[in-house]
Amino acid sequence: MPHLAFDIAFCAQLSKLQGPVRQGVFDAWEKFERLTLDQLFKDPGLKLESLKQARDPHIRTIRIAQGTRGVVLAPASGQTYVLLRVMPHDKAIAWAVKQTASINTVTRAVEIRDIEVLDQLTPAYERIAPAPDQRLFAKISDGDMAALGIDGTTLRQARVLTNQEQLEVFAPHFPQDQREVLEYLASGFTVEEVWRDLVSVSLAPTAHTAEPVDPKDYDAAIRATSTRIAFVTASDELREILEKPFAAWRIFLHPSQHKMAYRASYSGPAQVTGGPGTGKTVVALHRVRHLLRHLRDGDRILLTTYTNALVAALRSGLASLVEDADLRARVDVMTVDAFAGRTLSTARKPLHGGEEQTRWEQAARATGFTGTAQFLAQEYKHVVLAQNLRTLQEYEAAERKGRGSALPVAERALVWRTVEQFTGRLAADGLRTYLGTCAEAADKLRADGPRYRHIVVDEAQDLHPAQWRLLRAAAPARPDDLFIAGDPHQRIYDSKVSLKALDINVAGRSTKMRKNYRSTHEILSWSTALLVGRPFEQLADDARNETLLGYRSALHGNGPEVHAAASEEGELDALVERVRRWVGGGIPPGDIGVSARFNKTCDQAADRLRAAGLPAVRLRANAPDEVDAVRVGTMHSFKGLEFRCVAVIGAHDGAVPYPGAITSADVDRLQYEADMTAERCLLFVACTRARDGLYVSWRGTPSPFLTDAGAV
Repeated sequence: MPHLAFDIAFCAQLSKLQGPVRQGVFDAWEKFERLTLDQLFKDPGLKLESLKQARDPHIRTIRIAQGTRGVVLAPASGQTYVLLRVMPHDKAIAWAVKQTASINTVTRAVEIRDIEVLDQLTPAYERIAPAPDQRLFAKISDGDMAALGIDGTTLRQARVLTNQEQLEVFAPHFPQDQREVLEYLASGFTVEEVWRDLVSVSLAPTAHTAEPVDPKDYDAAIRATSTRIAFVTASDELREILEKPFAAWRIFLHPSQHKMAYRASYSGPAQVTGGPGTGKTVVALHRVRHLLRHLRDGDRILLTTYTNALVAALRSGLASLVEDADLRARVDVMTVDAFAGRTLSTARKPLHGGEEQTRWEQAARATGFTGTAQFLAQEYKHVVLAQNLRTLQEYEAAERKGRGSALPVAERALVWRTVEQFTGRLAADGLRTYLGTCAEAADKLRADGPRYRHIVVDEAQDLHPAQWRLLRAAAPARPDDLFIAGDPHQRIYDSKVSLKALDINVAGRSTKMRKNYRSTHEILSWSTALLVGRPFEQLADDARNETLLGYRSALHGNGPEVHAAASEEGELDALVERVRRWVGGGIPPGDIGVSARFNKTCDQAADRLRAAGLPAVRLRANAPDEVDAVRVGTMHSFKGLEFRCVAVIGAHDGAVPYPGAITSADVDRLQYEADMTAERCLLFVACTRARDGLYVSWRGTPSPFLTDAGAV
């Protein structure tokens, strides 16, 4: 029976396809499911046509809708065809005739390349190339290239390249997997690193056999191409994807991520790291789904994260993945702080941030400590709670690595008395800090026993050691106890953690994801410059910059749009116009996000949008997800979320970075640097929530982060 599978590049197009075209895709898929191959070739509506000038007879086209055709890989043998692209008629023909298909002898996967353009480029660049030992891949042997899946055709083309700029010219036309290998090598990664982080995770199970690759067996190769080809087996599944393309994309598990999410079992804690848009949250959700299928009677799962807004998104995503309400009820979805509060039976309430400084000032007056309340709060968080210190003796002996303010051992007794004064007064008043609640809850679980069989953690990079101790105590140490997803370069709270020191050892069970499936290359590059503090063009000269980590985007599109306003009113007016254009261009309001540093700015933006007749809601933990309205929230609340289009407003000096969030360099130089990094990360996180369109505005003087990055 024939089947029609989907290339990942087509899946990336979904949200941009008009209704009749989506219906045409569905109709074509149905024909493949119910007709024989002979009937498919004779079907007058499908028009499965060969192309007279095609470079490869395996590349054909089919009719999707009036004036629209799909380009398919149509192998001479086998039953599985692949929809590669959907385009206007003439563009589809022009693209199709230039493509060739092949089977990679290392990965055993199908590859598509624009051979016509590559054949035109290669001799032109060969004529201007320097001596072979001065070219881009001079230090990489042919054998190493072949071991990484670079075939003879690509090797000949790669050998003419002199620098990364030339590689960027060739890259869009190379087979995708081979292109990524070359990009990683050009960025300075070793052959061993490229194999470990890129090639090995893409290998089909059959790639580990000794049987030679049959270069004509496309049916087997298509099924081996798990990194780029998706199979849909039910009409309801395809209908859901086509009717709600962006909602489906939010929980779409890219085939290359499948082995991480659905691995039968991990021998202990497992970790997935990756940059923005690499699919960490989706992998975490699918891991929960997998664990639910094997959960024993009475066992439960905790799905946890840092913010309430992300909790709401996780619940929505889980509901989409797990339709059985009874099964879903065996998963508790909440923040770590909420779990800590639920664990403790006493009625003590959490101390909110605005009250903490006053409480520290009171404690300092009581003990005669003459330093600042800010110093005490940070010492309590980053030393006492981080190291779980319980006595003066432990505190006097503790290291203060990472603290930029000196504290002689002789002065620690006074600080400790002040800490005791602070915590004692809180207890007397029926209060706790959030992290203090986590520390007490961990003690209770160590005494009473674990609560969960499995714990899945999303946005793990912002958790404090006290919160990790709580999670460690909440599940017994055994296979599949903890599954952790996070990105250290999106850390917006100052909580640097050694998991191994907290008895969470992920050695041998850690995977790094480098491919961005959300933001376009243009948005990701622009946002990365904000994070690093240099124009992106300069970063190309620093190929091993650890902040970039070789992340690549699967999508291309327009670059970010920036707007300088003279006043607050002018900035809000411009926002309304930008959102109106997005909606007018076919973007549903619910796929648009508006983010700002402060709640006040968010309220103003939501009010102005509603006054202009555009539906808008504040992003809250209990906000109804089904309402088709623009989501407006703070940069903190945007963590882990994604939208087709994002407007980041109020990005002016005095807001980003916010002076109130920055420790003075005179007080603690290291903490000042950490605070500035957190503020950069905050803007970076907000911008990388966008998939197709990013708009950034400010009034008056722009944020120095924008200026440093050459964005204004």
